[in-house]
Amino acid sequence: MAEPDKPATSMRSLERAIDILEVIDSSQHALRLTEIARRAGLPVATTQRILGVLEARGRVERDANGYRPGVALIFGAHAYLTTSPLLTAARPILHDLAAATGLTASLFKRIGWSRVVLARVDGASPLRYELPIGERLPLHLGAGKALTAQLTDTELTEFLEQLGNLGHPDRGPVDHDDFLAELKTIRDRGYSQARGEREPGMASVAAAVPDPAGATAAVQVTGTFADIPEDRVAELGVELQRAALAIARRIS
Repeated sequence: MAEPDKPATSMRSLERAIDILEVIDSSQHALRLTEIARRAGLPVATTQRILGVLEARGRVERDANGYRPGVALIFGAHAYLTTSPLLTAARPILHDLAAATGLTASLFKRIGWSRVVLARVDGASPLRYELPIGERLPLHLGAGKALTAQLTDTELTEFLEQLGNLGHPDRGPVDHDDFLAELKTIRDRGYSQARGEREPGMASVAAAVPDPAGATAAVQVTGTFADIPEDRVAELGVELQRAALAIARRIS
């Protein structure tokens, strides 16, 4: 009998462990073993075995309610935040942007069909809601649109298929054709804008950080409707594009 392909088997085990971590990471509460297995598409016995290893290494924690992310994940997050060339390049730009505009400046990066907050610098008036570092946010709202506009046609089709019905919290469903037209406008002018799409009364302007391989990061300024009236959007759009270009140049 031929011996199993050990490298292939090891790679599959690694993929399964990552699948399980992503299931746990995407949940807002602890998950039972059977629920993790169902969401990951794995047998319960396999899931339990992998969870045992992850728990022993501190990557997951378990209590009476189930499994949740473990404290050891902070080590990897800290290492990323201190060594990322993107963050190193962006931090001084964000400080300058917040000082120049008086608005809260933030950096986002696309991960799959979501975006994550990597850094933020408060403006003259701090936001009235929390925007924690590491928060997972949608791609079709707010600064996410600046990143969605950079997707290839194939990626955009896949994104819309998995997303289902688009919607704004305070305005209801959004037609796909209207959304695609908005993305074209964003690509043409170089920045996105949003008003009350995620938080009532809040507005933002964002621009993608240029990258020949495909833009996956964006810089944004956020404030109240009064802070960002419609007649200020174009000016901020230019400012955001300059900031995004400055970040790209510092990376290269």
